[in-house]
Order: sequence, then structure tokens, then C-alpha cells
Amino acid sequence: MMDFLKEINAYYEKEREIIASLGKEEINKALNCLLKHYENEDTIYILGNGGSSATANHMVCDYNKGISMDLKKPFHVISLSDNVPILMAIGNDVGFEDVFYLQLKNKLKPTDCVIAISGSGNSHNIIKAVQYAKEIGSDIIGLTGYAGGKLKDYADIHIHVPVDDMQITEDIHMSFVHVSMQILWRFLMAKEGKDAVYKINQ
Repeated sequence: MMDFLKEINAYYEKEREIIASLGKEEINKALNCLLKHYENEDTIYILGNGGSSATANHMVCDYNKGISMDLKKPFHVISLSDNVPILMAIGNDVGFEDVFYLQLKNKLKPTDCVIAISGSGNSHNIIKAVQYAKEIGSDIIGLTGYAGGKLKDYADIHIHVPVDDMQITEDIHMSFVHVSMQILWRFLMAKEGKDAVYKINQ
């Protein structure tokens, strides 16, 4: 059996260091932004490519089911990465750079929120979508890694993972989903006078 303990420990130690250096104030701003859109019953759109698309879809699950299930009103969260026929149709007929923009066009409202997830911050289809969101005045939360790319310039709230490592970046982006889900779930349950207890089928 190969001994990978050194590499395993190095990976997790690096991730711990990056988590410690995160801008927690931006995460706090993001939670307050999401809470505002929940209270106003706005739509929250999430978009990402590759692993970031999985993070987007996971966030929809955690918010629309995980948080909303026991509340008096639900979150309205939509992933623009989960409808394969729409993605393929736009990508084939128009161009891959338009797969998110065209889903937002004439649907996104100034009162809505866009969460854009991009490790590099430079994905063309992400940038085109947030440019549109910026034009109409929607709130934009950007999750990036590396140097933040172009996305950092469009995001009203920028959650930046300061590392040149896509896997650690994606790990921490997913942790934002869980941190935000758990904090908002507990807050909203308490606000309704309910105990925040997970109901897990045995």
C-alpha cells in the first residue's frame, strides 16, 4: 500500500491556511444580501461551469429544500447550469458564451440576485451574464479563486479564495454554500420560533 499521508496532510494544511485568510466580512455581506432577497421573495440565480456548476446545483438543493422545507415561505433559487437541453441548444445554435446570459435576458429583474461562481473569474459566459446583471442593477455575488479575474470587478460582494489551486478553491466555494445554508437556516428557524433540528431518515 502506498503511503500518501504526507500529501494528504499537506493538502488539508494548505486548505486550513486559506480558510483562515478568507475575507469573512464579505461572507457576512453575502449572508445579509441573501437574507434580503429571501425576505423580499426575489429570485436568486446561480451559475457556474464544470465543478462550479455542481456547486450551483448543490446550493439550489440546500436552499430550496434544506432551508425552505420547515419555513413558512421558501427561498426562490434557480441554477442556470442544470438544464442540459437549454445549455446544449444555446451552445449549439448561438454560442457557449451565451448559455447563461440568454437564460437571464428578459427574465432577471433589478431586484433579483445573481451568484456567479468561477475559479479563474474569467469564464466568458460568466462575465457576459454578470455584465447584463450589472446593466439592469441586480445584486451580484462573485465567488472566485486565483487573482479574482474580471468577475471581481463586476461583483458587488466578492468572496475570493486567495490561492492558485482550483481544487482548494472549489472546496471553499462549496463550504460557503454550507456555511450560508446553516447560518441562515438556524436564523430563520429561530425567527419563526422553531428548533433547528435536522430530520434524517434512518
